[in-house]
Amino acid sequence: MDNFQNNNNLNNNENGQEQNNTQSSFSYDYAKNDTINTSGTVVEEKPKKKKKVFTRVIAFAVCAAVISAGSISAYRYIDDNFSFENFFGRGTSDSSEADLSSKEASKTNSNASNEKSLIELASREDSLSVPDAVSKVMPAVVGISSEFQVSGQNNSSNWFFGNYGGQTNTQVATATGTGIVMTSEGYIITNAHVIYDTGTDTNYGKATGVSVLMSDKTEYEATIIGYDTDTDIAVLKIDASGLTPAEFGNSDDLQVGELVLAIGNPLGFELFGSVTSGIVSALNREININDKKMSLIQTDAAINSGNSGGPLVNSYGQVIGINSAKMTSTYSSASVEGLGFAIPITQAKTIIDDLINYGYVKGRPQLGITCIDVDETTANLYNMSVGAYVRSVTPNGAADLAGIQEGDIIIGVNGTAVSTTEEINEKKNEFKAGDTITLTISRNGKDTDVQVTLQEVTQGDTLFGDQEAVEN
Repeated sequence: MDNFQNNNNLNNNENGQEQNNTQSSFSYDYAKNDTINTSGTVVEEKPKKKKKVFTRVIAFAVCAAVISAGSISAYRYIDDNFSFENFFGRGTSDSSEADLSSKEASKTNSNASNEKSLIELASREDSLSVPDAVSKVMPAVVGISSEFQVSGQNNSSNWFFGNYGGQTNTQVATATGTGIVMTSEGYIITNAHVIYDTGTDTNYGKATGVSVLMSDKTEYEATIIGYDTDTDIAVLKIDASGLTPAEFGNSDDLQVGELVLAIGNPLGFELFGSVTSGIVSALNREININDKKMSLIQTDAAINSGNSGGPLVNSYGQVIGINSAKMTSTYSSASVEGLGFAIPITQAKTIIDDLINYGYVKGRPQLGITCIDVDETTANLYNMSVGAYVRSVTPNGAADLAGIQEGDIIIGVNGTAVSTTEEINEKKNEFKAGDTITLTISRNGKDTDVQVTLQEVTQGDTLFGDQEAVEN
């Protein structure tokens, strides 16, 4: 488990420390370094060289934990965990928050022949020694530092219902990760979660400032060209020329058992450019991270917090993946490492092309709402229907134009009963922007069918106003 330091006394369930029991557990979340300042004052600080890291663990039924490889140091006011129990003040059941975003990276109507593509996939030639492969790609490895300004409320119940009354505290959070130089003119690839935070315990949103540290220690301010939280990919641009870009290989050529190297900045920039080695453990491994289903390369090369956005490299010195997450498995006090995950570069290429050409991934449908799942226990406790409780509605979004309101509970899609946000997304993603679907909602104890015409997700839809909810 990662180390965790907190200025407030939180219990073990909240701070991610292991519990001494015989239950196996897993959760899907991004790893963060978290240091707390509750003074309510904006603290303008540069990212510290030494980062302290924690893994937030939520108990489930089996033994695994997936966390991102992002490294975050935060100064913020702590809100309570947001759940039905918190804002009603009682109850014991769990409810999970999830955004209604597209889960399939392949669903895009981009016309590649008419788009600019800055990634050319090279063929394999002679394999290199490990030192030669590292030397080939290392000049293209960079450090990413992001700064977030966030506001916290001292009343999480009001926050949940959209009532933003009460005292507001403004804080600054900083995050570090890794990136890959894509072109000599300064285009950089990294993970979306490095520059846009959607963590269940933070949800800072888009970074207010991003800088890039080169391998020669030169630092540049960066512009965010585009990001896609579904596939965890972001493209940055720095004002530079003559950079040494990475060579990209075809991840479709990978074989299980093939040697790979992971390069990044674990725990911050003090360990800049650390190299680990392993093999391809599996291909097309489907896992869920923060309610996002992703098809990834699995490797036993160590991918640690701070390696997010760094390259996974083959024996030809070619980038064939973007490091994104790691899984740790726990049983009682035992811990098992060696499960890392990377986004295949062939899959990422289409996303990157869209982000550069449009600023978003084209063709994705959205409803324009965020929801919290209401399970059977919660429904019985509060006399509600089982389904997806609508927490927020994007103004002039698809759901808003159809008349869906905050507090509605979605219980069906096109005549099929649904009970979770994930099920709604699965149904929604069978369609494209412009299609009309039927949502069955429960409002004040009555069920109603609503016709909703899906809208296309654009970059402007990624952040719901200036509030905390995320819509992709």
